[in-house]
Amino acid sequence: MIDPGEGSTSGAGYIVLREIEAGHWYVVGDVDRRPGLTARASRVQAIADATSGTADSDGVYAVVPRSEWRVAQQL
Repeated sequence: MIDPGEGSTSGAGYIVLREIEAGHWYVVGDVDRRPGLTARASRVQAIADATSGTADSDGVYAVVPRSEWRVAQQL
């Protein structure tokens, strides 16, 4: 798991996950949100940033706001 403060800034950003098998997710990375993009475009960009542009087109990805990730870790 990613430490909520590790490698991230306090600004808006995303945690990018990839489904490696049904119901099992792998944390790909923690990336900053790029300003000026719509929510959907921002999430697509987050996947590209987290995978250094090598996202598998057949892969299933999820993008969670960094703030929600932190809240979820506190439960």
